[in-house]
Formats: sequence, C-alpha cells, structure tokens
Amino acid sequence: MTGRRRPSSPRPFPRALAAATAATACTAVLASLLSACGSLPGAPGGSGEKEPLTVMTWAPVDTKATNMPGMPAMAEAYARWVNSRGGLDGHPLKVVTCNEHNDSVAAARCAQRAVDAKAVAVVGSYSQFGRSFISPLERNGIPYLGGYGVSDEEFASPLSYPVNGGQAALLAGNGRQLASVCERVSLVRPDTIQGDQMPALLSAGLADGSRAAAKDVRAPEDGTDYADAARRALDGVGAAAGAAGAAGAAGAAGAAKGAGGCVTATLGERTDTFFDSFRRLQPDGSKVRIASVLGSVGQALVDRTGGRAGPLEGAYLTGWYPVASDPRWNPMRKVINDHAFGDNRIDPADPGVQTTWIAYTVLRAVVERLGKEGVEDITAHTVQQSLDRSAQAVDTGGLTPKLRWRSEDMLAVQDFPRTVNALVTYQAVRDGQLVAAKEGFVNVAGTLEKPRADG
Repeated sequence: MTGRRRPSSPRPFPRALAAATAATACTAVLASLLSACGSLPGAPGGSGEKEPLTVMTWAPVDTKATNMPGMPAMAEAYARWVNSRGGLDGHPLKVVTCNEHNDSVAAARCAQRAVDAKAVAVVGSYSQFGRSFISPLERNGIPYLGGYGVSDEEFASPLSYPVNGGQAALLAGNGRQLASVCERVSLVRPDTIQGDQMPALLSAGLADGSRAAAKDVRAPEDGTDYADAARRALDGVGAAAGAAGAAGAAGAAGAAKGAGGCVTATLGERTDTFFDSFRRLQPDGSKVRIASVLGSVGQALVDRTGGRAGPLEGAYLTGWYPVASDPRWNPMRKVINDHAFGDNRIDPADPGVQTTWIAYTVLRAVVERLGKEGVEDITAHTVQQSLDRSAQAVDTGGLTPKLRWRSEDMLAVQDFPRTVNALVTYQAVRDGQLVAAKEGFVNVAGTLEKPRADG
C-alpha cells in the first residue's frame, strides 16, 4: 500500500506565524537597544538622563497672621524655568510645596512630608515654629537651606544654612538706622515668643548710636484694631495721642513733644492695620517719624495705602537685600515673567520671594559643584556635606555677600551661631517708592556680636 506520509507536527496557522515573527523581531530590536544604550530610552540613567531631585518649600497661606504664598509659588516657577534648561546639572527638579498654616503641628507635618518625599533639602521656606520642623529634618539628615530667618533654630541647628541675617540683623540694623534721626523710639511688636527677642535687638542698634533703649509696646499678632498700641507708642516718644485733625494747644504741645521721636512697627501683615490706627491718633502736624522692616512693609503696602499721599511716605525701612528696582534682580524678574504665567502670588519686591530665589540659586550652585566633583547620586547627605565642607563660596549675583557655611565662616553672634551674613540695607519711602536711603550694604555683625541685655 502506497500514499503520502502524514506530517509529524501540524503547520502553524498564518496568524500565529506572524505573531511569532514579530516577537522575534521585537526581541532583536530590544536586544540591540539594550546593547547599545545599557537601558531603555527614557528610563533614569538612559540617554544621559539623571535621577530627579525632590525638594520641599513650605510657607503659611490663608492664615489670620503672616502669609507667604509667594514663596512656594516662586519655587514652582523656578522649577519650571530650570527644567526648561535641562534641570540642575541634568537632574530634573521636583518641588513639593506645603502650607505651614502658621501652626506648630502643621509645620511638623510639612517636615514629615519632606522626609516621606525623600527630599534632598527644604529650600526657601518660612516658619516661626523651628522647634517643630527642625527635629524631623535633623533625624533624617535633610538640610534646611535659606529659610526666612524668623526662628531661633534656623541660626542654631547644624542642618540649617541661612542666606540672610534673619530677624536679628533686621532689627539691629533698624536700630542703627533710626539712631541717626530719632531721639526716642517706640517698638510695636507681636506679643509672641519670637517677638520677645525684638526689643533687645533693636535697642542694641540704638545703643551703637548712643540712644536709649526702645519703648517696648506689645500687640496681638492677629489684631484688627491697634488703637491701644498706637497710644502707648506715641506716649513712649513723648507725643500726645489724639484724633486725626485735632487742633488746639494740647495737640500742638503733643506734636512739639513728639519731635525727634520715631515709632517702628514689626507686625508682619498686620503692620498696615497698626499704621492705620496710628494715623488716626497721630496729632496734626506731628513730627513723629515711622519705621519698619522689609517683610512688614513693602512696595505693595505703600501702593495700597496711598503711595506718596499715604501714611508711609517718609518711612524708614531696613531690609536684607538691595531695593526691588535694583538691576541685580533682573534675572529673577525674567524667570517670573517667563515661567510664573501671571501668578499674582509672586511679588518680586517681597522679601520672601527674594529669599526663595536666593536659596534656589544656592541649591543650583551646590548641585553643579557636586557634578563637577563626579558625584552623580545627589542625596540630602551629599548636599549637606558640600554645604559644610566646600571652600568655594556661592555667588548670588551681588544680592548677598558670597555665601559659605564652614565653621570658620560663622559669626560670633549671641544666640544665633549659624549666622554667616550680617549685611542689611537702609531704605526709605520717597514719592511713594521704596528707594535706597544709603548706597550699598551695612554690616551689623559688630552690633550683633556685642553682649545684649535681655529684652
């Protein structure tokens, strides 16, 4: 018997054969890609891309006291800008923001979020609750870079790297600025733990000009009416309080007694509320001058209260940085214009926004420095080591002195040993504009380093 032998195995169906052929081709292509690149395109490490860097920026937003919404907004705009240019030395920058709520518990939660996110640093942030936020950061080795400077821990913790002299430098500088024009000074300040340090610092600056200590006027941090504080402040400089527009011998006598007197207020966002109460009680023709520090008073407040016709015309102000119109701020302004997309939270004249810009400038310099040293794995530890040990100072474009945080760079400032920058600027409101009252920086390190009486 003869016939065709049956095949030992069935022939594949055409669809299955196509699938097998495609799989073989894909495997070949994949193998080729892996052998050429070492990893899949677009994966970390592939095509030269580096690992993203996560940082945290926090600040209080929508609270009844001080609010700093421009700080996290500036951080986000900075990230968009730097990522459009290839990141920080090739590392994409991821910014995580947190609302600190002006609350100690919320501040601790923000710090824990930074830990959970594996942040390499907390950058350009604001919180007066240093005790709450610094412990989680210290336990996990996360640097606090360029905080606003309102808590003691920012100038004491070995994990903190301040870019300005904080509240201490502002108040000492304000005292020195006022000593040249004021015979008597009243300080209106918040009735808080942080506020309790202010009188001694301001009076240290006044003492440098051979003036008496300031009259300490405590006021609620979130007050809505400061008439009582205004009366006490006027009394402290020898002026009689009265209704605006009051005439007569008493008012004239009060104005005469107030000559040579100055009232300085540092109440954060409530400073304008205080000066409104002060204006209503200040006698007609009073020669009492007013003053404050940047952060409590700024160009936006001057504009809002009437500009050159408002109560802040002629005020003396002390800041950390050059006036907002200085061309050294032009790079920041360009980033805001190009990458903030009209975000009205960001005011280029706000010291919080400015501090955030400077802090991120430092971060960028540190990451680039590590890259040049061959460090590819950027961590909180490597950032901290670079900040602690590098002899190379960070240039902030003239907005601060060149910054370095080695032990030999620290100033001998009582209670604030992490201070490395004690420069301030003297400003004034003239024709409704904040302008430099003195060219260049004023160094208040000598004032801060002297022993002070308790406030």
